[in-house]
Amino acid sequence: MNIQTDAVSSLEGNVAVPVVIPGSRRFYWSVRRELWENRSLYLAPLAVAALFLAAFLIGHHPRAHVHMDLSFHSMQRQRPDVFQQPYTIAALLLMGTTFVVAVFYCLEALYGERRDRSILFWKSLPVSDMTTVLAKATIPILILPLITFAIVLVTQSIMLLLSSAVMLARGQNVAELWSHLPLWQMSLMLFFHMVAIHGLWYAPFYGWLLLISAWARRAPFLWAVLPPVVVGVIEKIAFNTSHFAALLGYRFGGNSDVEFTGGPMTMGVLTASDVVRFFTDPSLWTGLALTAVFLAAAIRLRRYREPM
Repeated sequence: MNIQTDAVSSLEGNVAVPVVIPGSRRFYWSVRRELWENRSLYLAPLAVAALFLAAFLIGHHPRAHVHMDLSFHSMQRQRPDVFQQPYTIAALLLMGTTFVVAVFYCLEALYGERRDRSILFWKSLPVSDMTTVLAKATIPILILPLITFAIVLVTQSIMLLLSSAVMLARGQNVAELWSHLPLWQMSLMLFFHMVAIHGLWYAPFYGWLLLISAWARRAPFLWAVLPPVVVGVIEKIAFNTSHFAALLGYRFGGNSDVEFTGGPMTMGVLTASDVVRFFTDPSLWTGLALTAVFLAAAIRLRRYREPM
């Protein structure tokens, strides 16, 4: 009897216990996998930042035909926001690059894995369709805005150091330049703009693109653009109105109801009332609810859609 008991105990000891992977860890590695497979998410903004810095450096060369005169007397004649313009242009250029990258990433995210049939491999892993789609949606809504914020911050810091070095070489007062560049306010405004506007406010666009990516068998860009255009044309012909086009323009314009203090070529000043106004806007929550509907449909399509 003891021999049988020992044998059973030894067999139970040799049985491999399956490892339970927490859902949060699966989601984390799914997001990392997206960054590994789509290096353009950060390489494209880095390349644009490098090109802008090269142009900025050439513009400050002593032999350049056009360069900024940063002397004390010229600063007295110019508006203070003039000195923020190159930094704002750099931010706008990188934000535009990131938006384009986000659009093409969303269109390719679910369409590409069905086209090259790699979906068969990813479905063999213990990762659900919901985790996969939510990880892909996190890239344009959260990860890309944070990456862009970091790249813009580093780019603007390098620009400031280059300008300071040029001014020192010319014997000019560097303190005047630093006093006209509220870096903390600009960085705070940039962070809010990237997370709130490029992330949360544009979330319905990304959800729609992911839905089309999961549904289309070919030409996902065409299928993403054609339905809104058709709806707008039909509304115009049938009712002679443009409410749908105005709605898209309002959403794409980045919530123009929230206005920040500053000139047209400055980063503006962020106040607590601006943050409260943005997060209490019903349009924001309506858009997020619509995003949830799009993502739920994309999850269902990925679950049952066959590879091409």
